[in-house]
Amino acid sequence: MSNELNGRLALVTGASRGIGRAIALALARTGADVAVNYHRNESAALDACAQIREMGRRALPVQGDVARASDVTGMVEQIHRELGPITILVNNAGIGIVRTIEEITEKEWDETLAVNLTAPFLVTQAVVPDMRAANWGRIISLSSIAAQLGGMVGPHYAASKGGLVGLMHYYAAHLAKEGITANAISPGLISTDMSAGLPQQSYHIPVGRFGTTEEIAEVAVMLACNGYITGQTINVNGGRYPG
Repeated sequence: MSNELNGRLALVTGASRGIGRAIALALARTGADVAVNYHRNESAALDACAQIREMGRRALPVQGDVARASDVTGMVEQIHRELGPITILVNNAGIGIVRTIEEITEKEWDETLAVNLTAPFLVTQAVVPDMRAANWGRIISLSSIAAQLGGMVGPHYAASKGGLVGLMHYYAAHLAKEGITANAISPGLISTDMSAGLPQQSYHIPVGRFGTTEEIAEVAVMLACNGYITGQTINVNGGRYPG
C-alpha cells in the first residue's frame, strides 16, 4: 500500500457506489483520508467507509445534495469539524436521464445541469480556500466521452459534461500558481449499475470491452499524486475516442 497521499484529505462526491466508490477506496490505498459523500444510499456509504478504515485511514460518510448550496456548506463544515481541511476534491456525483432531443423537458435539462455542472462549481468553490491555505490542491472532475462524441444519453447530458471541461480549464488557468491543479477524466463505457445490461459488442470499442471502475480510479490517483499535470482531460475509453 502506497503512502504517497499520506496526510491529505479527499472529498469524493457520489462515492457510495460505482466510479466514486472505486476512487475513494483507491485514494485511501494511496494514503489519503476520505470523506464519502452520498445523497440517499447511506448503507453503501457506511460500507465504503468501513473498508477505508480497514486500511488504517480515516473516513467520514457525509450526506448531502451537492446541487444545493446549503447542503454543500453544511457538508464541508462537518468535514472540517471531524477530519480537517480538504485538499483533494473529486467531483464525481452525476445523473444521466436518457432522453432524445424530442423528449427532454426543461425540468430534466435543469436537473441534469444542476447535478452535473452546478454541483462541481459549488463544491469546488467551498473547498478552494482549504487548498489555497495549504498551497496544494487537486481538483478532479468526472466528465464523459459524451462531451466529445455527443453520447447516447441526450443533449442535456452531453452539454453538462462538456461544460465541466470548460469549468476545469478555468480553474487550471487561475489556480496553477497556488499549487492547485485541475483536471478532468473522460470515461467511455464503464461497467457500473448504469451500464448493466448493455451489449458490449454493440459499441465498437477497440479493446473489445467496457472499462472497469478500478481503471478510472487508477487515473484519479495518478492525477492526485502529480503536481505538473493540469488543465488536461484524460480519456479512458478503450480507444473509442482517440483524443
